[in-house]
Order: sequence, then C-alpha cells, then structure tokens
Amino acid sequence: MSKKILVAYATRAGSTAEIASVIGETLAAHGAAVDVLPLNNVTSLADYQAVVIGSAIRFGGWLPEAVKFVEQNREALSQRPLAIFAAHILNMDDDETSRQNRQLYLEPVRKLVTPRAEAWFAGVGDPKKVSFVERQLYKMVKAPQGDYRNWPAVRAWAESLLAILEPG
Repeated sequence: MSKKILVAYATRAGSTAEIASVIGETLAAHGAAVDVLPLNNVTSLADYQAVVIGSAIRFGGWLPEAVKFVEQNREALSQRPLAIFAAHILNMDDDETSRQNRQLYLEPVRKLVTPRAEAWFAGVGDPKKVSFVERQLYKMVKAPQGDYRNWPAVRAWAESLLAILEPG
C-alpha cells in the first residue's frame, strides 16, 4: 500500500489518542504511510488519500472540536475514503439500548459525511483525568472506572480498513 493515511483524533484524557496510535501502527505495519495527529494539529488534508477520525465521547457525542473539524473539512473528507470511531465508557454492553445509544454518538458526523467504516471502542474511565464537573457527572451516571479498551478489537478494525480505505 503506497497511499498516505491520516489518523486524527480528539481526546480529553488520552485514551482516544492511544487508540488512534494503535490504529496508525497497525496500518503502518501493513505498508501504509500513516500520520497520527491530534485534530487541532491538522492544517490540511491535501497530502492524504484516506482519513480515519476518532473522538472521545462526552455528553453523548463526539467532542466539539471533532465535529467542527468535520464541518470545516466536509468537502475534502467527502472526496477521500473516510472511517470514523468513537471511544466511550458508557453503553459498552451488547444489548439493544447500548447499541442504539452508540449509534447516536456518531449521528451528527453522519449528517455531514458518509464514512465507509465506523467503530465504537470502550475507553478508559478515570475521573482523576477529567474536570470537576465531569467527575460529578461520572458519579451521577455511575460510569465505570478502569481501562476497558480491547486492543485486539482495535487492531482487527484497523486491519479491516486496509481494503475499505482504498480510493474509488
């Protein structure tokens, strides 16, 4: 694979950055040229033939800067293969309610672009790494604490992107 892929992310406590890094490493291990960057550091998509964007979930959706990035780069993103993912700590079960809620996380992004692939990864619940207000919300919703990331699932999804992110 000779294309250049951007894996960009928005994070609050670092969990999403680590997931993005593993996605980038997995793509690179299969021959892709990959840049893994925070969304705030992406100035242009011109050098990339495909894009993967991920965001932490806060208050039921992607972080505002991630949605804003998609809004501002909507045209460029629609001209290249795109995959998106979310890192979350709620709705991790496989019941219908959890699945429906996970779908809602990406709805604002789907209104702007049409990704070829989507994924939801359980993240890390660590109240010490978030603001006072978010710590209070953790308590209110009884959010689980701990590292729930499934690295084999992240790598498997990244490997599945190799064919999906082909242009055309």
